[in-house]
Amino acid sequence: MASSALTSKLEADIEIKATPEQFHNMYAYKPHHVYHTCGDKVQGCELHQGEWGKLGSIISWRYVLGGKARVSKQVVEAIDPDKNSITFRVIEGDVMKEYKSFATRLQAAPKTGGGGGTVVHWTLEYEKLHQEIDHPQALLQLLQDVSKDIDAHLTRPN
Repeated sequence: MASSALTSKLEADIEIKATPEQFHNMYAYKPHHVYHTCGDKVQGCELHQGEWGKLGSIISWRYVLGGKARVSKQVVEAIDPDKNSITFRVIEGDVMKEYKSFATRLQAAPKTGGGGGTVVHWTLEYEKLHQEIDHPQALLQLLQDVSKDIDAHLTRPN
């Protein structure tokens, strides 16, 4: 069985009202505040090594997926404030029970066509341990739902 058959990518766009910079800054520099916006989905985020928003920093997320508490330890693999993008590579946690490798990338860009707003583009790149493993659709949906909650938090009136 060729490993290329096990390697895949899922992508999704979500429109939000917050600016690209606001959204990127939350994930890049304040991920430990994400759970304040969606405590039913994300229980916490801790810094293990490095600094918030710095390449090579290691963080862990506690989240709920499919009604079960999960954990994910990740390294900040890429960060580009000019493009409002950040990439996390999973190094430990529940995801690694089914995937040999797993990376999550988000990029927030101004919505085209006027009217303001932002399009957040999520990309999951992964290699399944075997063919019977499902694609991580539920995780991609969770990221979209969390994006909506963050947007509501960032754009609510003071």
